[in-house]
Amino acid sequence: MFYYSTNKQSPKADFKEATIKGQASDKGLFFPESLPQLPVDFIKNINSFSNEEIALNAIKPFVGETIPKDVLSRIVAETVNFDFPLVPITNNISALELFHGPTLAFKDVGARFMSRCLGYFVQNNDKEVTVLVATSGDTGGAVASGFYDIEGINVVILYPSGKVSSVQELQLTTLGKNIKAIEIDGNFDDCQKLVKQAFADEELNKQKFLTSANSINVARWLPQQFYYFYAYKQWKDKNNPPVICVPSGNFGNICAGLVAHLSGLPVKKFIAGVNANASVHQYLETGNYKQSNAIATLSNAMDVGNPSNFIRILELFKHEHPEIKNCISSFSISDEETMDTLKNTYKEHSYLLDPHGAVAFASITKYLKTHHSDKGIILETAHPVKFYDVVEPITGEKVETPEEIKVLLNLKKESIKMKADYNLFKEYLLHA
Repeated sequence: MFYYSTNKQSPKADFKEATIKGQASDKGLFFPESLPQLPVDFIKNINSFSNEEIALNAIKPFVGETIPKDVLSRIVAETVNFDFPLVPITNNISALELFHGPTLAFKDVGARFMSRCLGYFVQNNDKEVTVLVATSGDTGGAVASGFYDIEGINVVILYPSGKVSSVQELQLTTLGKNIKAIEIDGNFDDCQKLVKQAFADEELNKQKFLTSANSINVARWLPQQFYYFYAYKQWKDKNNPPVICVPSGNFGNICAGLVAHLSGLPVKKFIAGVNANASVHQYLETGNYKQSNAIATLSNAMDVGNPSNFIRILELFKHEHPEIKNCISSFSISDEETMDTLKNTYKEHSYLLDPHGAVAFASITKYLKTHHSDKGIILETAHPVKFYDVVEPITGEKVETPEEIKVLLNLKKESIKMKADYNLFKEYLLHA
C-alpha cells in the first residue's frame, strides 16, 4: 500500500514513511492509493472473529509489509484491549461507547496504535523524534497517555487556553517526562496552524525530526475504522444495516468510517453531527465549502472552523458533491439543543450523554423523524465525567468519577503559556 499527497506534488510513501513524516512535503495529507476490498466471508462471519482479529484484518492492507505480522498483531492487541459496548438508549437508537480506554475517550485507539507503530519504526534511530499535536480536547490526553515514557520520542501538545474542559486539561498537562503542553492564547485552529507551519518550515525540519499525532497522520486516522466494525459485529439485524451518526469536528473519525464502508462494511447512511462550527454541514447543503473561524461551544472538541480531514472525504468521493451527499447527511446542533438533548435523554431514558454524544443524539433523532424504518447508532466519544462542569448543572446530578480521574484531580497542571505566534513556537522547539 502506498500513499499519495492530497496536493499531488510529493512523492508517494509507504505506511512507514507516511507515519514518520505525518504530513507530505507539499503540505498535503497522505491518502491511500487504493482502498482494499474486504472478503465477503469476513463481513458475513464477523461475529466469529475476536476484536483483535477484526482490527488486524481491517488495518493490515494499509500497513502492508512495513511491520511484520507478529509485531502488528501485538500492536493491535495492545490497542484494543478494552471494551467497545453497543448500548441501547431507545428502541431505535443505540450508543457505541468508545470511552472505556485509559483516557476515557475514543482517541485512545488511534493514539495507542500510532505510538506503538512509531516506536517500532524509530527504535534504531539516532535522532530523537518530536511529535507535535494540536488538540481541541481529547486528542491531547490520548496522545499524552499513548506516548508517555516511550524512549526516543518527545511530545509537544498545543491546546487553546480556556477552551478545553478541566479534566481534559489535567490529562494533557500532568504527566511530565517526555510530554510537554503549550497553552496557546487562541483557538484550536490557531494551534493547528502553528503545527502545520512547523512541518512546512525547512530550516526547522533540518534541525528537528518532526512528526504529527493529529488525525492528519495515517497511523492515527486509519485505526478509527475499528469502531465501525465493532458496531456492526454487535448489530443484531444484519439484513438492515445501521445509520451511524458521528459527532464531527476535524472529520477524521467519520472519514475512517467511510473508508471502512467503501471497503465493504455495510452502513446504510452516515450522519455528521456538528455544532455551530458548520463548514462541512454548509458544504453538504449547498455544494460550496467555506472555512470559518472556530466558534466556542459546549461540545468543545468539535470547535473546528477548517477541518483538516475534509480533504480526505473529498478524495474518497473524487470531489463529487452528489456522491458525498448520497452517503452523508448532516445536522448542525446549537448549544441550547445540546443541553436539552442531554437533559431529556437522561430524564427519559436514564442514559447520560456527554455534550458531543448529545450533538450526535440530537442529529440522529432529527434524521429518524423522516426515515421511520431505519435504526441507528451514535458514537459516544467521551465519558461524561470529562465534561462534568457542563453535564452536572444540566442534569442536576453528580457524575460518578472513575478512578482514573480521581488520581488526576490531585495532580498539578504544568503548561507553558504562549501567544499564537509562530516565531515564538519555533524558538521553543529549537531549544526544547
